[in-house]
Amino acid sequence: MSGRLLRLVCTAAVAAGSVLAPLPATAVPAPDPGGRTVAEQLTDLQRLYREAEKATETYDATADKLRKQRAEVDRLDRALARARLSLQDSRGAAGRLARQQYQGSTDISPYVRLLLARDPQQALDQGHVIGRLARERAETVGRLTGTEQRADALARSARKALDRQLSLAARQKKDRDEVRGRLKKVEELLASLTPEQLSALAELEKNGVETAQRKLLASGALDDDRPPSPEGDRAVRYAVRQLGKPYRWGAEGPTSYDCSGLTSQAWDRAGTPIPRTSQQQWAQLPRVPLDQLRPGDLVIYFPEATHVAMYLGHGVMIQAPRTGEKIKVSPIASYPILGAVRPDARGA
Repeated sequence: MSGRLLRLVCTAAVAAGSVLAPLPATAVPAPDPGGRTVAEQLTDLQRLYREAEKATETYDATADKLRKQRAEVDRLDRALARARLSLQDSRGAAGRLARQQYQGSTDISPYVRLLLARDPQQALDQGHVIGRLARERAETVGRLTGTEQRADALARSARKALDRQLSLAARQKKDRDEVRGRLKKVEELLASLTPEQLSALAELEKNGVETAQRKLLASGALDDDRPPSPEGDRAVRYAVRQLGKPYRWGAEGPTSYDCSGLTSQAWDRAGTPIPRTSQQQWAQLPRVPLDQLRPGDLVIYFPEATHVAMYLGHGVMIQAPRTGEKIKVSPIASYPILGAVRPDARGA
């Protein structure tokens, strides 16, 4: 990352109060009935946060599928409307054809008509015209049949697409309820702790992150000599402009984000659309070793790929952390790293 961009990140981070913000101290003072240690309480809290984030990513994936399915239903509805108009036109042409046939019907065969004609050549010419008209009539019937088949197929597809949309909408409601249930458990745990316990939890978590960061940097796993790509630079700048905005599960901006909402929107604004969720980003984007990271790459966390952040260089990343916190700059080792991906690797 360039010195100018790094200064921009640091200035914005300080202004937003975003670096290593402690856990929200909004709990009602109460003793710990189980006599659990601070480390055990932190373990419980982190587990609940991970479960909530996993449920959030599931919700995001369903919401993304529902959005695409609605677009598909709209597309099929428009196509079906066009097919029905075409079918109406074809039926009108077929009706005109039937009336013409009825009005021009005769029991005299073309051969007899030729024999009785005063001008056989004229009769032959009329025969060519009749043949052409017959072909046009056959084509009209064929168009009518084909249009009816297309309309029927589109109607079946539209019904299936609508059924799929209704199924996804029901699943989205279930996923939303799951997220709310997980977050309620987090709130209940926080409400059971005293301000002193909350402070102790925040201090323990901060110390754990600092230890993990020192260990990672000492290992030589990171190399900060790589500049961002033009697209990566645009993605970083977009993400940095969101510093201080609140985390909200399921959000994709512009006033709030969840973790993958921030990364997907940043890269979309950079001109490289990527999948919506952290799990999809891990599964579908090209992977890159940690020692080849450059600003704009995405760092994926936890074994189930339930959290994602954007690397800024110099061992830090920008993230939308969790409920109750704001978008901030954090050490890259803030959570267990699963790996990293590069959205624009194919064009690098």
